[in-house]
Amino acid sequence: MANLNGRSALVLAASGGLGSASALALARDGARVVGWGRNVDALREVGNEVAAQGTGEFHAVEVDLSDFGSIAAALESTAALVDDPDILVNITGGPPPGPISGLDRDVWTTHFESMVLSVISVTDAVTPAMRRRGWGRVITCTSSGVIAPIPNLGLSNSLRACLVGWSKTLASEVAAEGVTVNTVVPGRVATGRTQALDEARAKREGTDVASVAERSTASIPVGRYGDTAEFGSVVAFLASEQASYVNGSQIRVDGGMIGSV
Repeated sequence: MANLNGRSALVLAASGGLGSASALALARDGARVVGWGRNVDALREVGNEVAAQGTGEFHAVEVDLSDFGSIAAALESTAALVDDPDILVNITGGPPPGPISGLDRDVWTTHFESMVLSVISVTDAVTPAMRRRGWGRVITCTSSGVIAPIPNLGLSNSLRACLVGWSKTLASEVAAEGVTVNTVVPGRVATGRTQALDEARAKREGTDVASVAERSTASIPVGRYGDTAEFGSVVAFLASEQASYVNGSQIRVDGGMIGSV
């Protein structure tokens, strides 16, 4: 376990999946966590789980990452709860599956704003305080598609790749002031999003979800989908003092699924 006592964290998309797992892991290690999300009831459930762990704190803030007015209001609410976060975990929902060709310009704009500009805006809002204090962590979740593009996930492959270039560039700008910036690349982790993608693939191929999951599992050397808690533990490590020399990196949490070096 990392020691995050006295640290505060802001976790985007904390109402479920990889976001809630990250919030739980950070709180487990002693952090005061503010979790953002659209589903307040789901955020409250995460708060109950944190309370049951007996360590850390969790505060829920409702936000819509596609609405920059909502983001501004959420930043004000967060500042009232934890002042300036030491740790930022950027996670956004994924766009719908589909091919990349022929997409309407409005589709690109809508998802670029909610998946890319939202992350950049929040990071730009919280990193100045990190730099003044001489300590901070920015951790951004992407997808295995930024390394090996995933068929039928054109929007996700493209937009999440934007975050990789942005993150690497930011890492070189702020590291000398004690702020590390990294991305985490999940593979087939068992979340609602993964289940929905398996269901969509099964429908396209005229098969059942179990067959899709079986074929996916066969491509993963460890022989199973990942658990969200395993992802959260990697986030907590990157947020810790022990990871102070990890910067500008892409950390894979994929069970060895991605075939490239």
